[in-house]
Amino acid sequence: MKTLITGTAGFIGQNLALRLLRDGHDVCGIDSITPYYDVSLKHDRLAQLTPFESFTTHQIALEDFDAMSAVFADFKPDRVVHLAAQAGVRYSLENPRAYVDTNVTGSFNVIELSREHAVEHLVLASTSSAYGANDQYPFVETDKASFPLTIYAATKQASELIAHSHSHLHNLPTTVLRFFTVYGPWGRPDMAFFLFTKAMFEGRPIKVFNEGRMARDFTYVDDLTRSIELLLDCAPVRGAPVSDRDSLSPVAPYRLVNIGNADPVPLMDFIAEIERAVGVTAEKELLPMQPGDVTKTYADSDLLEVLTGYRPSTSVRDGVQAFVDWYRDYYQAGT
Repeated sequence: MKTLITGTAGFIGQNLALRLLRDGHDVCGIDSITPYYDVSLKHDRLAQLTPFESFTTHQIALEDFDAMSAVFADFKPDRVVHLAAQAGVRYSLENPRAYVDTNVTGSFNVIELSREHAVEHLVLASTSSAYGANDQYPFVETDKASFPLTIYAATKQASELIAHSHSHLHNLPTTVLRFFTVYGPWGRPDMAFFLFTKAMFEGRPIKVFNEGRMARDFTYVDDLTRSIELLLDCAPVRGAPVSDRDSLSPVAPYRLVNIGNADPVPLMDFIAEIERAVGVTAEKELLPMQPGDVTKTYADSDLLEVLTGYRPSTSVRDGVQAFVDWYRDYYQAGT
């Protein structure tokens, strides 16, 4: 199969592309390699993919419709996985326009080109932040998500809605994936697990918001990309729900799917696992809750299991150890 992936220099995109390449698929990657964080890490991720003859890569912005159109026309993808985005809840408070440009305009271009080229399955990454002010746990795909708390969440919801309208109007099979706090090797330096680990190795205090009174449904990156790989073969069919709790649209071949461990972990327990793996006890700076943050995320993963027979299961202890081992090796930390 020929799979076009946006965001292949990113944390999740690189992991998924490597998985598909090893399984014998042709992969075309698109990434603008923005300086949102250290671009050398992005280039090093890409370096894991370029040895594969079945991999091609293009450095272009999602907002550049003409350049995107040329890539689609040349590669002729069977499937599209749209992972590229302006990520980060906190940065959206500082630079909201970047989120509208990339997550709305850029996503529209991917969706429109997928329609134009009649791809067999369009898969879009969204976020648990889309559930916003929802305080009913666990989060189920059929829950209303009417109250986003950040521009980041609002722009991801906008792309979900645009995708639904295209799916309805043009019969475009579309799956939207809501990710829950993904972590692991090659992770993003702006994410808490990375910041905690870096500070511990450097002997600096860590910033703990809401005084640590939070819980997250941490999802190991290999579990996430295995789920995506399996879901690629589960394109929605209009009018064919797989269970009475399916999120399949009543008017389109479109569904939402959570990908999470379905096991919220208290933040302080997660920090303790990093401390164990690094071999230090961190000094903790306890701070108030940040604007737009939530106290808890918790995925209902039943639909994922019904569709694929698979459920994420990597323990936080094993996942954190794998990340810290990678960090120690990549940055030569603690040597």
